[in-house]
Amino acid sequence: MKKGNALFITIVLLFISFITKAQNPPNWTDKQLVEPATLAAQIKEGKDVPYIISVGPGAVIPGSHKMGMASTEEGAKALNATLDSLPKTTKLVIYCGCCPFEHCPNVRPAINALKEKGFTNYYLLNLPTNIKTDWISKGYPTAN
Repeated sequence: MKKGNALFITIVLLFISFITKAQNPPNWTDKQLVEPATLAAQIKEGKDVPYIISVGPGAVIPGSHKMGMASTEEGAKALNATLDSLPKTTKLVIYCGCCPFEHCPNVRPAINALKEKGFTNYYLLNLPTNIKTDWISKGYPTAN
């Protein structure tokens, strides 16, 4: 009986692991990733700076518009209201940076909102680890 229970628990854990991974596939393409160095240079030069949206717990990047966490009802409402006020062709960069992409609860709902609203010129800031590692520790500009 104990061997049967152990096998059952192992199968359930493997199933949960599989389902969890299957629920977090990227909903963006590699072409939609913007490197931090590129965005930092645009901000520093003040040229061709896109509309920057923070969909995570904070707005670290100068000039970014803080929506709050896109995975929450409040954050999703703020994001949708902001998107409703912008032309569909606006060049947008979204970011979160709370954790690695595969665990981030905020970038996928934000990208889904952009797709659902018909935006055509949006990008995701490539912060595969987190904002501290991929932006702050590299000396890129931060908001006060």
